[in-house]
Amino acid sequence: MAIDTTTPTAPPTPPLGSPRSPRMSTRDKLVLFVLCAAQFMVALDFSVLNVALPVLGADLGMSPSALQWAVTAFALPSGGFLLLFGRIGDLYGRRKLFLTGLALFAAASVLATFAWDPASFLAGRALQGLGAALIVPTGMSLLTTTFAEGPARDRALGISGTLMSLGFTIGVVAGGVLTDALGWRSTMGLLAVFALVVLPLAPGLLPESRTPDRPHLDVPGAITVTGGLLSLIYALTTAADHGFARADVIATLIVGLALLATFAVVESRTESPLVSLPMLRRRTVAWGNLGGLVTFSMMSTVVFVLTLYLQEVLGLSAWETGLVFGVQGVMSVIAGSLTPRFISRLGARRILVVSLAGQGAFGVALLFLNAHVWSVWLVTAAVSLASMFHLGAIISYGLTVTSGVPDEEQGLATGLVTSTQQVGITIGIPLLGVLATTSGDLLSGTRTVLALDAAIVLAAAALIAVGLRTGREGGSREGGSEAVEAEPVGSR
Repeated sequence: MAIDTTTPTAPPTPPLGSPRSPRMSTRDKLVLFVLCAAQFMVALDFSVLNVALPVLGADLGMSPSALQWAVTAFALPSGGFLLLFGRIGDLYGRRKLFLTGLALFAAASVLATFAWDPASFLAGRALQGLGAALIVPTGMSLLTTTFAEGPARDRALGISGTLMSLGFTIGVVAGGVLTDALGWRSTMGLLAVFALVVLPLAPGLLPESRTPDRPHLDVPGAITVTGGLLSLIYALTTAADHGFARADVIATLIVGLALLATFAVVESRTESPLVSLPMLRRRTVAWGNLGGLVTFSMMSTVVFVLTLYLQEVLGLSAWETGLVFGVQGVMSVIAGSLTPRFISRLGARRILVVSLAGQGAFGVALLFLNAHVWSVWLVTAAVSLASMFHLGAIISYGLTVTSGVPDEEQGLATGLVTSTQQVGITIGIPLLGVLATTSGDLLSGTRTVLALDAAIVLAAAALIAVGLRTGREGGSREGGSEAVEAEPVGSR
């Protein structure tokens, strides 16, 4: 909620959607629309360009190896700066950074739309990534500080999670349709339109929010964690196309891990750390983020290998493949409306475990696919149902991590959540997806990847169930958003 610096003796205004006003007002809905539309726009950007890459390369004269940078140029800043910008938003104003990110994203999308050569296009993509790194953590923390913990926040995060999942799925479909009908530039133009619609609405609706004491920014921590994340994301995105044997992949992977290890040492010795190590030791933060990492990395792997399978093994067109994943999007919307209700009754931690178990179980069903065209029905059903549990995991892990965290640390908590999302989406394909493309037999390789994927998700569900002690959790009467446990991991 916004910090009132002018009338400190006045009673605080109830947060939007607080228990005293359980029904959302028109203003509440507009605030939620602005925040969720921005998250949807960023999710759309992750996938809308993928189908258009060959056409883009031919138009701008980019080689296949250069096309990798159309993805990497966005992924590097969007993932590498999340924690830093989340913390800066805590200290200096989340609304300011959110609006800056929207303006930057809009300008970058216009630049990418009208790019005249590879350099101008990649500059636009990099600036889009920087804008996304400003939008995502500050937007999420504005949502969690604006809507009161309990049913209101559960519902808001449910809608946000649904739209993020839907944005990624719609991007796959819309990218193919727009590229065929209007050319690759229309995919970037769509993002510019989104940003230009949301940007004028945001200033008059969003409250400012920051930590009241404003400690100094941890510069050594910011440098080491940002450098570490940038190196790690570069290594993983490059490995997705070229494998782990390349010298630059190995070198940047080592540098990234070394910088992150240095970051941990720096944070343990500074008075105003960028990341509070006691927070990272909380059960809900540690195990919740593990759940997020697994659900994002494994679901992105499933989508990747099944896209290849549907087109290369079953012979479906890009449009038909998009329709299969379009059903997944519809099921995600249904899951988004149901998940907050289950969380209110059972608690976010139980739903996280159940959702991971469901995602893994329907992943097992995919092991029965074959080269017959009728397998498309198995893929459609299993992926659609798995995506419902996947969305349940998205919503519940975000609530598990952020519930009970004080407002002054919400930017940090949501920065961890969104960093987990970015790293999860990034690591799944290079770690597992390449097995499908390098095995020689795509069908056999796809089955191998799907088996490993399901095993990892089910193992994570079991570990998190033990780590969070879900059997001892009581549903909260205020919406199932449990308080964060202060005990460190492994203390019991």
